[in-house]
Amino acid sequence: MLPTLENLALDLAENGILTITLNRPSKLNALNAATIEELGQTMQLALDNPQVHGIILTGAGDKAFVAGADISELAALDENRGRRAAERGQEVFCTIEESTKPVIAAVNGFALGGGCELAMACHFRVAADNARFGQPEVNLGLIPGYGGTQRLTQLVGKGKALELLMTADLVKADEALRLGLVNHVVPQAELLDFTRALLSRILTKAPLAVGLVIDSVNAYFDKERNGYQAEANAFARCFASDDFREGTQAFLEKRPATFTGR
Repeated sequence: MLPTLENLALDLAENGILTITLNRPSKLNALNAATIEELGQTMQLALDNPQVHGIILTGAGDKAFVAGADISELAALDENRGRRAAERGQEVFCTIEESTKPVIAAVNGFALGGGCELAMACHFRVAADNARFGQPEVNLGLIPGYGGTQRLTQLVGKGKALELLMTADLVKADEALRLGLVNHVVPQAELLDFTRALLSRILTKAPLAVGLVIDSVNAYFDKERNGYQAEANAFARCFASDDFREGTQAFLEKRPATFTGR
């Protein structure tokens, strides 16, 4: 059973795709502490729910995915509370990044500050042609706090990340595609249909293998893990799975595979 939430709208389709919509359109879906808590709760429920196979994150309305953090909340923080807010946001966003169920951001409009950080925490991003990305925190005397300095650097490289973080420049959808910040740009009217179709294709693959791909790629960026060893361990694990037996048998019998995730 999915909860009823104040700041998120949830829709679970019959094919197992859960669409999580940041639902504060009057605030351009700005992230406040309550929204981050609801997002963390929802992600954990989704990971534990066998009916959820994949997740789409998007924003309500056609103007913004998430236009940033709630500035009125930030203005009231001191150093200690600011650190705690950053650590909690990073914890929730890492839950998204480390999800073994695929998570795609469908970015409609502005993805600024915490919104850009949220999109980057997803496994990849599909952008509407009106999307705008940026980390404008230096305009407020701040820096990104939810992992933006780390993930932006991973996605676009050190030099370009430093430029965008220090200038606070916004990036249009076509430039985001060129930089590797997003995977696809589509007309806004087609955004959700395109993203659902893309995720549906992924969900036809072996769920265990998809989850192990995510974990192995993440291991590359984890200083405490050897990515090559993580890959070898994951590769070996596949051989003990029902999905491997089904996949190879289906290939030999020239039929579609029916995977169970085991």
